[in-house]
Order: sequence, then C-alpha cells, then structure tokens
Amino acid sequence: MATGLLRHVRPLLLLAALAAPLPLLAQASTAESGQEGGYRLPAPELRAIVDAPAAPRLSLSPRRDLLAHMRVPALPGIEVVAQPELKLAGLRIHPRTHSASAFSFIDDLRLQPVDGGAERRIEGLPQPLALSSMQWSPDQRHIAFSHVDPRAGRVELWLVDVAAARARRLTDRPLGSVTGSGFDWLPDSSGLLALLRPQGQGAPPADDGVPAGPNIQETRGGGQVQSLRTYQDLLGNAHDEAVFAYYMTSQLARVGIDGGVRTIGAPEMYVGASVSPDGRHLLRQRIERPFSHLVPYSRFPRRIDVASLDGQLLHTVATLPLVEGLPTGNDAVATGVRRISWRADAPATLVWAEAQDGGDPARETPVRDRVFAHAAPFAGEPRVLADLSMRYAGISWGHGSLALLYESWWKTRQMREWRLAPDTGAAPALLREGSYEDRYADPGTPVIWLDERGFARLLTTDGGETIYRIGDGASPDGDRPFLDRQDLADGRTERLFHSQAPWYEVPFAVLDAGATRILTTRESPTEPANVLLRDLADAAEPVALTDFPHPTPALRDVVKEQIRYTRADGVELTADLYLPAGHDVARDGPLPMLMWAYPREFKSAAAASQVRGSPYRFNRISYWGPLAYLAQGYAVLDGPTMPIVGEGDAEPNDSYVRQLVASAQAAVDEVVRRGVADRDRIAIGGHSYGAFMTANLLAHSDLFRAGIARSGAYNRSLTPFGFQAEERNYWQASDTYHAMSPFNHAHRIDEPVLIIHGEEDNNSGTFPMQSERLFAAIKGLGGTARLVMLPRESHGYRARESILHMLAETSDWLETHVRDAKPR
Repeated sequence: MATGLLRHVRPLLLLAALAAPLPLLAQASTAESGQEGGYRLPAPELRAIVDAPAAPRLSLSPRRDLLAHMRVPALPGIEVVAQPELKLAGLRIHPRTHSASAFSFIDDLRLQPVDGGAERRIEGLPQPLALSSMQWSPDQRHIAFSHVDPRAGRVELWLVDVAAARARRLTDRPLGSVTGSGFDWLPDSSGLLALLRPQGQGAPPADDGVPAGPNIQETRGGGQVQSLRTYQDLLGNAHDEAVFAYYMTSQLARVGIDGGVRTIGAPEMYVGASVSPDGRHLLRQRIERPFSHLVPYSRFPRRIDVASLDGQLLHTVATLPLVEGLPTGNDAVATGVRRISWRADAPATLVWAEAQDGGDPARETPVRDRVFAHAAPFAGEPRVLADLSMRYAGISWGHGSLALLYESWWKTRQMREWRLAPDTGAAPALLREGSYEDRYADPGTPVIWLDERGFARLLTTDGGETIYRIGDGASPDGDRPFLDRQDLADGRTERLFHSQAPWYEVPFAVLDAGATRILTTRESPTEPANVLLRDLADAAEPVALTDFPHPTPALRDVVKEQIRYTRADGVELTADLYLPAGHDVARDGPLPMLMWAYPREFKSAAAASQVRGSPYRFNRISYWGPLAYLAQGYAVLDGPTMPIVGEGDAEPNDSYVRQLVASAQAAVDEVVRRGVADRDRIAIGGHSYGAFMTANLLAHSDLFRAGIARSGAYNRSLTPFGFQAEERNYWQASDTYHAMSPFNHAHRIDEPVLIIHGEEDNNSGTFPMQSERLFAAIKGLGGTARLVMLPRESHGYRARESILHMLAETSDWLETHVRDAKPR
C-alpha cells in the first residue's frame, strides 16, 4: 500500500505551479573574478517558451460522463519557492501549512459533459485557488479537494456539489498529512476519511541551539552484507526527531458531507489509512520509534492493524521492525508483510505478500514470495493465494473467479501474469510470460473501472470472461496505441482500435461495458493533444471535446523525423531529429547541434534495439529539455538511445564506457552522414543520469565540442551501495565503479562543460557536492568549466527565475563553445 490515503491511482498529476508576483530579474554582469550577481534573462524567444500556456489537467468522473478541467498556472516565482522547508526523514515539509512542501497547484476547476456541451464554472471556489489534490465521490455527486492557504497557514478540505457546480469549505479543521493527500472518500459517499491536524497540538519543538550531547550511531556487525543507499534529507539529531514526530502526528477522522467531524482514536504518526469496500473496517499503518538517521521514514518501524470506524482495534496484522539495510541486489526486499491492501471486489479481505527467501535474491529457493489473503473477522490463519518464483508485483481484481496477478524479477527482466480464481482457490493459470523489456510483445494493460464504491476493478464482459487491454503498440514503425478485447477462456484477442498515421492517438477511457464508445487523446507533430469521443460502432468522424491551442505557435513548423541507425556492434538505435522551421539541408548546410540523452540498461540486444516513441507525437517545445534551442537555430537530436546491454550473466555496467561511446559515435556519424550537423559543432547534454553520461562522454571521447550537465553524480564511490540500475556494491565491483566515475577521469575532460545543480537537491545520490567536486577537479586540472548552483532548487528546478537563468546559461554556453567553434 502506498503512503497516504489513496486506495487507487488518481488521474491527477499536479505539475502546475502557484502564480505569484515576480520580482524584476537582474541581468548579471561578469567580473574578472568570476563573481556574478542576480538572475539572468535569456533571449526573448526562450522566455516565450517558459511562459507558454499549459493545457489543463483532466480527470474523468466515475460514471464516465463528466470531465474535470484543472487549469495549470504559470511557474512560481523564487519568492514562493524560497519559503521555509523542513527536510526530515526523506520528507520536505512546509512548516506553516503542516503539509508536504509543494509549490505547484491548480488555480481553476471546471466541468464538461462528455456527450457535449460547454464547460461549467464552479462557483464559490476559494480565491486565489491553490488546489493540491482532488477526488470524485464514488456516487459522483461531489468532488473533494484540498486547498492550500499559506496566508492562513493551513490546508483546507473543500467540497464541490457537482449538480449545482458550487464549492464550499467542508470543515474548519485543517488537514494535517505530510505524506499524502490527507483524505479519501468513504465507499458509501457519505463523507471522507481524513487526516486532520490535531487540536491543541501547540507549537513545534523549539531549538535553543544548545546540543544535548553527541550524535552517536553504532553497528554491531554480524557479517551480513547489506545495501545502504545514499538518501537525502535524513534525521540528524534528537531535535530533528522531535520535530519530525510533531509534523507526522495527525488525527484520523470521519468528515461527513454536512461538515461534521468524528475523530477515530488518538492522534498518531499515520502513514496510511484506508476503508474496506464494505465501509466497516479501517486498515491503518503508523510508524513508531526508534527512528533512524540512515534511512527515510518509509523504512522506520511500522504497526499495521485493522480497526472499526470508531477506532476499536479488531486485528493486528504485523509489527514491522526498522529496516536500515537490505541484502545486495535490486530484487532484495524487506521480510514480513509487504504491499498490503484491501481486495477490491470483496467486502473486507486483506491481501499482501511476504518474502520466503529472507528477502535475499542470492538465496536459492523455489518460492520467492507468498501471497496471502485474510478475510474479516480475521480468525484463523491467512489463506495462501499464490506461491511465486519471482517478486510479487500486484493484482488487478475482477470478481470472485477472476483476478490477474503479476510477478517480476529484475535480474533477468522476466515477468509473468497469472489468472486467479480468488474465491474458489483453484490453481493459478499462466496467461503470459517473457521479458518486460520486450515492448513489441506487450499485450497492453488491463482496463480498470471504478465500481460503485470507488474501488478499481477489471472491466469485464461476456459473463466476466472477457477483458480489455490498452497498450503502446510498439513496433518497428514506432508506437501505435491500441485497444483490444481479450477472451480469457481461449486467449483470442480482437483489435477494437488502432492509432493510424498521421496521428498519434491514445485510448484512455472506455465508456461502456461493450467498449462501443471510448475517449482518446489525439495529436500530431503540429497539433497538441486533444480529447476525442469515438463511437467504435460508427464510422463517423470522432467528436472533439477539447480544442487546446498550440502553446508555442512561433515554433509550429519545426521539423521532426524519427531516425534509425546502427551501433558498431549491431544494436539498432533510435532518436528524434529536429530541425528549425524552414531549414533546408541541401540549401543551407549543416547546423550546430545539441544532443540530449539518458542511458538505460537492458538484458538483451534485441530489446535494446526496439523502436521507442512515435514520429506522430506533438512537437512539444519545453524549457526543460533540449528543444527550446530550436528557437535559436540549433538542430536537436533528442533522446538518442544509449543502451547499456548485459546479455546472459554479463553485467551491463562492466562495459558501460565502451557501449556509451559506441552509441554516441553512431549518433554523431548518422547526423553527419545526413548533412544536418558537422563534427566540430555538436554539444552533448543531459539531466541527472544524463549528466553523468555527459561527463563520461567528454572524458572518454572527442566526439563533442562542449557539454551541459545538470544535477548529476560523478563520483560513484560516493554512492557505494548501488546507483541507477547497478545492484552490486562498490566492494563487489570496484573496477566498474572506478571506470564509470568521470571524476576519476577529470584530467581527460578537455572540452568545456557547463555544470548546473540545485543547491537543495533531494534525489538519492545526486548530492550537490557531486557537481562542486567535479568543477573543482576540472578547475585544478586546468580545464574549462562553469558551475551554476541554483538557490533553493531541488532535483527538478521549480522557480521561474531559476528556469530562465538555466536557459540563459545554456544558450550562452552553446553560443560561445559550439555555434562558431573552429575545426579541431
């Protein structure tokens, strides 16, 4: 079960930002000392990309007849991002509002009928609206949402009456969850389960600055090797622990649609709570002491139990210990109850997995995970649903004789899908198995509906024996999304919809059990994604439900081509090649080019060679990736595949540098062969693992004239218990760690590199020190580099000023070192 109060995936990803007045941006002046001041503005064409309007977020109602449109505002200013944050146990907390620290919110909410009709405004919304999460009631009569009010220092719970299109604040009691949305609907739609700020809690623990004593950690050995990942934002002392406990403590309560509040038990440190489908049982998860200074809160001791809605303890499921380390390997897990949740199609049945191999992938055993089910009143022993030879990866519930269970094993990239009959106890039937890297063979993901109680279940027809699947439709010609109907009795599949050129069209909702009407999003290179209503029984043109404009019309006519080329060892590679509008290679010749990539590991060359993406996707020109520089006349090679392949027992990273350089060499050779770039004016760049790639390519090749490395890690001895997909620790593979660390080869970086990093990066492994130490090494070795540390920024940059400054720095670097670079 994920942290927070969510019992199924919400169709809402809040990446928008709170609009705020922006201070004037100062143009920096460069002094000979290297000291500069103020944020910088890039060229107007780049500023226009930053300020381009974003399409609204959409959420489909449970009855599938209404769409909620959520407007995404402009980027927040640095004065918003610079608000105080607490960094505790892997969390970032906004202390004023007692919530997870966030600066991205929705600022308008509207409703639109799926069958046609204009959008309806919601009256009575708080102004200015800062909606952080929302959820439809199971009966669709209401929408609940949380509104962040930093001025009042609270997160409020609001309710929308859908029929009246009117909003009201539901209760004066503020929400108090720092790990999730803080609310969830009861199955009968009579109200919500919420985590509220405890009444009478008082002020947070004060710090007088006087240490209570030394901070001590101890290990007693025992000889067992464990993986201790390099986490950020950990607890550091007793005061941190007290402040963490203060903000983690919340009051579980029922909030009726009339605003009445009924508390459930005493305030505790909740990390999860969910109501059973019958509405009579609560699954609660709370963390306990002792806390750790080595791992985030998700590894702290945890108590899992079931209670009645009035808080009476009914059953203790498990008391889990602190987990500070795991056995070596990406398939390693903690022992004990794992991934516990309610069975969606039963009144009150818990389902979870437990490792049978001690959580250690190196231990040979025929059964890796055992999946259990335990029904209320939880008497007797739990029933075994399945014994798995891989790791449990979840269940999609249908009905008493149908559930789909998934297992996977990272080491081999294998997966299996089983059919279960959960009520009868019949032996599981294997539906499919193979490599989850094999995109061409992927039959798609089963279509899920929310039932009348708001729980996610398989959409079935023909007496419950037929399901639907939506997939990417990966092929040598690119992705062509589809909708299939599958008869589980005989395995036959019927294709109901398939995206057709020159469009990229994705089914995202089936509106009726017979799948005669569906919603899709359709886009093309020049047309942004819009929602269509399709009648699959009618050959008529689909009905457009939205008409979102092109966000950057000045760049509408940029040219994209999905290209294929081959690495020297025979692995086939893919990339998206972009040229500025109007550029004719035969007439105008080659352009300066920016390549932007991110390496990925594979277990087979065949999987690595598969085409990813589609030539028909919209050319979304974002400030985040490389495409913004099309506006300044650069050619762009976006996402050239950089596969690192380890066939059989071979470890991919043991040949990382060789394969990386070979992939880059193939990409450079291809764009030069096409005449779109020349070898003396190509830059390489990337973010995070792409920055690590960039530094390695500059150290181990002379293919590029300059590099842009954002928020990367460069010394792998500082991430000694694994990184990215590498599962061995430093002492097991020290030669690989050394060879892959560009810091160790900084003396070979003889091309200029721009290094950008957020000063408060929260990503595991990419500590800001990584960029500082690489810059110091290059400086000391006489190389050319520039280090830009963005104040108050995390792994992804959030403030408008930071984004504009990043663009200005990158543009200047490309102009200085690439555009007019002389032949070497």
